Formats: sequence, C-alpha cells, structure tokens
Amino acid sequence: MIKRIKKWITLSILGVLTLSIAMVYYALAPLELQPNSQEIIIQANSGLRSIANQLVQQGVLYEPWRFIILAKLLQKEQYLQPGSYTLNKNINPYHLLLSLNHGKTTQGSVTFIEGRTFAQMRDKLARNDAIKYTVGTLSEAEILSLMGYGYRSTEGLFFPDTYYFDRGTTDIVLLKRSYDAMQVKLAKAWSTRDANLPYKDSYQALIMASIIEKETGKASERPMIAGVFINRLRIGMRLQTDPSVIYGIGLRYDGNIRKKDLLADTPYNTYTRTGLPPTPIAMPGLASIEAALHPADTKALYFVGKGDGSHAFSNNLDEHNRAVAKYQLGNHK
Repeated sequence: MIKRIKKWITLSILGVLTLSIAMVYYALAPLELQPNSQEIIIQANSGLRSIANQLVQQGVLYEPWRFIILAKLLQKEQYLQPGSYTLNKNINPYHLLLSLNHGKTTQGSVTFIEGRTFAQMRDKLARNDAIKYTVGTLSEAEILSLMGYGYRSTEGLFFPDTYYFDRGTTDIVLLKRSYDAMQVKLAKAWSTRDANLPYKDSYQALIMASIIEKETGKASERPMIAGVFINRLRIGMRLQTDPSVIYGIGLRYDGNIRKKDLLADTPYNTYTRTGLPPTPIAMPGLASIEAALHPADTKALYFVGKGDGSHAFSNNLDEHNRAVAKYQLGNHK
C-alpha cells in the first residue's frame, strides 16, 4: 500500500514537472506568425476561452487549450483587454499574454502643426486611416454643435500636438481632446498674463497668438512681434498683417498677395479695418500664446523681413522705410 502511494506521488510529481516543463517550453517558444496574422483584433466583452478561439481563427494559435492553461496558471485571465494589436512575427505565447494583459493595442497617431488652419487639420483627420472619419460634409457650426461648444468658428480652438489613440477612434473624440488641451493651456497662460493688455478676453489673446504664429519666422522674435502689434492696438493703428488678409482671401489665394487684395475689404483685412480680426487665422502654439500675453517691452511699430526668417524692427515710419529699402528693395547704401 505504501509502495503504491509512493509510486502515485512520484508519478504525480513527474507529471507536474513534465507539464510544467511543457508549459514553460510552450510559453517561450516563438509562435512564428505568418504576415497576415500579425494584425489581430480581440472583440469587446470576450472571455479567456473566446479570446483563445479568436487567436486560433486569426492564425495566431494552432489550438486554444495551452494558451488557456497558461493564462490560468499566471492568473491573467481577468485582465485580458480587447482591441487591435500588432504582433511581432516571433512573439511567444507569454509575451502575447502580457500584451493582451496590458492592453498594448495598436495605436494610431496624428500630429496637428502650429500655424495650420482648421481646414488643413480636418484634411489630416480624413486622410488618417486609423481614424474613424465622421464629420464628412458637416459645416464648422455643425461640428461645434456636435461637440457642444458655443463658438462660431473652429479656427484656432485646437492645440497643436501629437495625439495617440486606439485605431477606430472617431475624429470628434480627437477634436475634443485637442480642444480641451487648448482650453487648459490658454486658461493657464491667461491667468499669468501681463497687466494692461488690450484684450477683452482670452479669445482675443488667442486671435493675436494666431497672427504671431503666422508672422514669426524666427522663434526668438515672437515677443517682439507681439509687442509691435500690441503697440498698434493701443494707439488705434491698423495691424496691417498680410497673413490675416490671406486668410480672408480664402481659396482664391494663389500664393501672391496683390495691392488689390490689400484694398479689398473683408472682416480679416487688417489694412482696411482697425483692431483684431473676428477669429484666429490659424492654430497657435504655446510659444505664440505666451508671446501674446507677455510681449516685449518695446516702442517698435513696424517690422520687415530680412530674407532669412528674421526681421528688422523700427520705432517710426522713416526707420521702417529705410529698412524696407535695405532688405526688400536691395538698397544697401
């Protein structure tokens, strides 16, 4: 009797050891996926058995039971996450289990760039195959209404950054994330703004920031450019900024701005109208927002491009005309 018990215990131990070795080997041996099985989808509300069967159906596993046993042994059964995954072609079952456990789903990304318009932002969303495009033919007003925001224009409301997301995320979700990021950045910057700035509210500061963004070629000059435009606002001088005129021209703009464009009145023509345009003209970055709220202490009222991205700043029209002659007309006398 004792011999039988000893034999049974010995066999049990050997069986457990054999199973353990087999499971370790299984867990660490590469699955050697075919290319068409490296992109997989685990459906929502799937239990362990269902997930294992989905992996079999998608060519990741030959059979489900060893994967199920491995998940149970490692106590990962309750933590497996649905989603889209990209698998390394030599991934092993253990790392596959960890990926599913940590929800390392395939991520898409989209980058919104400073100085771009909402139309360009919208086009980028439409061309990203990881994004579920839903805004289609909707107008700006309809998009804003769908998002629950009361602005009349979408321009400038979104913060330029790189956003990561699970494949299939809708454009509206990403727009809300970008909008919320802008609201946080703008509110923080507004709370620490310089005193006595000529803005009624933070939205006007955002409009100014968008102009600074479009006018700046050299990053270090943002506060000086802000200082020039703020000086003009304070004395009631027209801003006379070409980027706002170009924005007002819209799709008719062919790359050249002409005298007739400067004379044609639109809400965005800062040569014919005093004050800020009615909305931002592009998506400003944080540096331009900070410049709009912390401008340089300067008496300059003019600036002209030097041709290398930088500008010459002048306090009066005579100085400005000399700078124009030097840098724009080629008169270096």
